[in-house]
Amino acid sequence: MRNSSKFRKLAGWAVILLAALTVGWYGFLKPKTPGQSWLMSVNDPIPGPRTCFWLRGPASADPYINIAYPDAATFYWAAVFTIPDGAKLSIEGNFPHARYMSFISYDGAGAPVESIADYLIKPEDGSTNPFIEGADRTARNRSFRINVKTGMPPEGQKTGMNLVGETRDTLHVPKYGTGQQVILYRIYANDKGYEETGGAGMPKPVLTMPDGKVLTGLDACNALNFRQPLEIDPAALAVPMNKYHELLDAAAKFGPGYPATNPPTWYQQYDREALYAIYTGAPFDLNARKSTGGFYANLDNQYIRTIVNRKLGKILVVRGKAPTTPKTLDGEKTMEKADLRYWSFCSNQGFANTRVNGCVHDEQIPVNKDGIYTIVLSRAEDRPKNARLECGVAWLPMADDGDGSGDADVTVFQLRHMLGTTDFPHAIQAIGRPGDEERDMGEYFPKSRYMSPSAFEIALPCLVRKGIWQIFK
Repeated sequence: MRNSSKFRKLAGWAVILLAALTVGWYGFLKPKTPGQSWLMSVNDPIPGPRTCFWLRGPASADPYINIAYPDAATFYWAAVFTIPDGAKLSIEGNFPHARYMSFISYDGAGAPVESIADYLIKPEDGSTNPFIEGADRTARNRSFRINVKTGMPPEGQKTGMNLVGETRDTLHVPKYGTGQQVILYRIYANDKGYEETGGAGMPKPVLTMPDGKVLTGLDACNALNFRQPLEIDPAALAVPMNKYHELLDAAAKFGPGYPATNPPTWYQQYDREALYAIYTGAPFDLNARKSTGGFYANLDNQYIRTIVNRKLGKILVVRGKAPTTPKTLDGEKTMEKADLRYWSFCSNQGFANTRVNGCVHDEQIPVNKDGIYTIVLSRAEDRPKNARLECGVAWLPMADDGDGSGDADVTVFQLRHMLGTTDFPHAIQAIGRPGDEERDMGEYFPKSRYMSPSAFEIALPCLVRKGIWQIFK
């Protein structure tokens, strides 16, 4: 009896200990954000929230999934699924506290098909869309719902400009391969203090089956075949290595370091053939659709890029006039009217790597009293002493291994403009033919030159440090 009593006491303590461990273990495993209820992996090596629908991501700069040239101030998630015949899919969520969000569909080559940007989404009754010009960005009720339909969007549908006054409630998503469909969900520049989802959690799929049964959560994901592997063209995420070296061989015929030039040549982003033409010099279709060259481009952005080579100079200095954008990082109450929604410069590795080294966007870039910015691109070891924010200069790194594919001196430098408005004629969206970049962008064109670190230090003294003005009185 004595042993039995002792055993019961030990068993009681074991139960209490097990309960405590269970509570603690659940606290460790429980979802970090709304909508993450089924994902409870202990040792997931990739940071950030995911759900069974938004299973791939988030893509961003390191330490997130760094591929297909993500902007370092953003988070992208991909949903890979197949809508059953006769079923209807919708996505329900909340507008994040951020500069921008969108849902964009893609084909099997990684080319964008259709975008529904934030401001086009009609909010649910009683809710506010905080992305509309003049809207309350801090509104408490901010829910939305969009429909997902198999197929292509209406022919001739406008993209990449701010279509003020329009609304869209349906995202068209074509099937490819065995019937696979892909949507990317993007959030740009979260307000300070908000995690990856901008405080909104992940949008949730709602699937209505042909018999009227409504599925959500893991049930919806299973019916959508969320575990299926990607069936994409391997070049959708990056130029295949053998093709990239073929392009380098073609470029070498024009001279060492080509396609890098001094001063740098900036190219608009069109289709994949236009990208190859940067290296080969081949003509390309001037009627090609912009921003469709793979890498899962954003239809609301337009890009110009240049190839940088350290053999031409250890640092690249870029100057230009800054377009206006809404101020949002500090949680400003109202969505302002501006030239663009967002713009940024990014330092990237080569097209076979598609990794971002780092980005700076509008609110992170100092401008002088005339609205002019200065950006320096270099390796960390070559960074000029005055290439820092307190001196009025933004700095971006080159990777020590260059393009990440064999040439340690090469970097791809890119400028993106988002949602240019029709009354701002200098947006990248408004550039006409290739070669017209500088003419059409005017003072907003990024004029660039190679320099040595010491030449930059003497050319642009740091005059904003406390006390410096007294020296010159």
